[in-house]
Amino acid sequence: MTYIVHGATGAQGSPVLAALTAAGHSGTAAVRDTSSVEGPAVAVDYTSVDSLVDAYTGVDGVFVHIPIGPLDVQMAAAHAVAEAVRRARPARVVFSTSGSTIDDSTPPTSAPEVLARELADSGVSHAVIEPRVFLENFLLPVSLGPVRDDGVLMYPIRDDYAVSWSSHLDIADVAVRLLTDHTVTGVVSVGALPGLVGADVAAGFAAYLDRPVTFRAITPDHYGDLITPLFGAGAAGPVVESYHHRHTMSGEVITPDRSAQHLLGITPRTVQQWLTDLDV
Repeated sequence: MTYIVHGATGAQGSPVLAALTAAGHSGTAAVRDTSSVEGPAVAVDYTSVDSLVDAYTGVDGVFVHIPIGPLDVQMAAAHAVAEAVRRARPARVVFSTSGSTIDDSTPPTSAPEVLARELADSGVSHAVIEPRVFLENFLLPVSLGPVRDDGVLMYPIRDDYAVSWSSHLDIADVAVRLLTDHTVTGVVSVGALPGLVGADVAAGFAAYLDRPVTFRAITPDHYGDLITPLFGAGAAGPVVESYHHRHTMSGEVITPDRSAQHLLGITPRTVQQWLTDLDV
C-alpha cells in the first residue's frame, strides 16, 4: 500500500513517514524538492492543484497538514488540497489540524476548519486529527536549557492551566492507525486525559532526569523576549498573541468522547515516556 505524507521532512510529517515505514507500509514524501529526501518522494506545490492531483491519484492514503504561513496562504492551501482530493479520489485522507480546534456548528473561519469542511463534502473517506498543544514546545532551548541547568521548567501558561498535551510521536501513531483503518471517520482528538498542568509536566521531566524539576509560569511577553532571537519578531509575534489568548481561557482539554483513547484505544505517551522515546 502506498501513502503520501506531506511535510515529510518536518516535525509532524517525518514521524508519520517513519511510523508507516516501521509498520511495513510504503510511504512517499510529498515535498517541494525531492532531492532533499532519501527514499521515495514526489514533488508537490500547494499553489498547484495539478501537482497535488498527480501525487494523490491511485494512492491508498494521504496525510496532510496546513503549512505555517499567513492566513491567505493557508486558506489557498486548504482549498487546493480539497480540490485535489475531489479530483484524484485517494482511498483515504488523514488531516492534522496542528493544534487548531474544529467547530462543526459554525461556518469555517480558519484554514483547518475550511479543509475539514471540504473533506467532509468531498465524499472521500477521511479523518481529522485534532491535537491541542505539542510537548515538543518544551524542547526549545529557552525551555529545555533552564530545565537542564537549574531544574526549572518555564512556560507562558498559568499554574492552573490544564492542557491535553500530546507529542508528534502520538500524532504519528494515530495517523498510521487512521490511514490503515477506515472504520473511524470524523474528528479524533489527541492528548492527555485528564489534562496536565505545568507541575505535572515538570514532574515528567523530573522522573526522566531523576532530579527535581519545578514549573515556573512566565508571562507571554517574557516568553516572546526569549523566543524572538530564535524565530525573529515576525514569527514570534503570533506565538505571543496565542499565549495572551490562553490567559483568557480556563484550559485546553480534549473531549473524552472524541478522543483517541475512546475511538481508537490509543493513549498518548506520558511526558516521561515521550522524553525516553526521544532520548533527549
